[in-house]
Amino acid sequence: MTRRLKRGDRIIVASHNPGKVWEINQLIAPYGLDAVSASALGLRVPEEPEPTFEGNARIKALFAARGSGLPALADDSGIEIDALNGAPGVHTADWAGPERDFTIAMDRVHERMSARHGWDGQPSPANFTSVLCLAWPDGETELFEGKVYGHIVWPPRGSNGFGYDPIFVADGQTLTFGEMEPKKKYAISHRTRAFEHFKRACLDDAHA
Repeated sequence: MTRRLKRGDRIIVASHNPGKVWEINQLIAPYGLDAVSASALGLRVPEEPEPTFEGNARIKALFAARGSGLPALADDSGIEIDALNGAPGVHTADWAGPERDFTIAMDRVHERMSARHGWDGQPSPANFTSVLCLAWPDGETELFEGKVYGHIVWPPRGSNGFGYDPIFVADGQTLTFGEMEPKKKYAISHRTRAFEHFKRACLDDAHA
């Protein structure tokens, strides 16, 4: 039986990415969890050698749970571009370089697609994937996946969000994630969809 979290429980958000920590905190805030980030506790960033989002989410969640003695929620997510055979995928953040400059990452997408396919910026199929992992200090884990399908555009548009948001348009939308107001983006985002599975399985107050 899946363990559940209740209001007042302390949980670690196992990320050092400020944008991701903020977004996860927005999702869990209505459920009364006492959330603290891994960076706030001084936990280091573990290596993520797995070839899947599931594997890396599990590594991060377990590392934070064992390091803190508290349940930990980790996200591993990225963008998968059809024309690049699913790249950058689990290397989504790596394409931004050591400084995590996503202007560099988006330029790299443009350069690789242009070199391989003569891409001129027209819509090209892609999806964002998020896998959430809830880990407990004793090693138990649960995984939850969410996806949002859409396409890549060029040039980048909008300054909201983070990461590759300015070059991604979700199916049925005309604005990039970077142009959308945060509430509208979160209503359809991959992380929100993964969170829906997580809350139904793991939160006592799942109808908040």
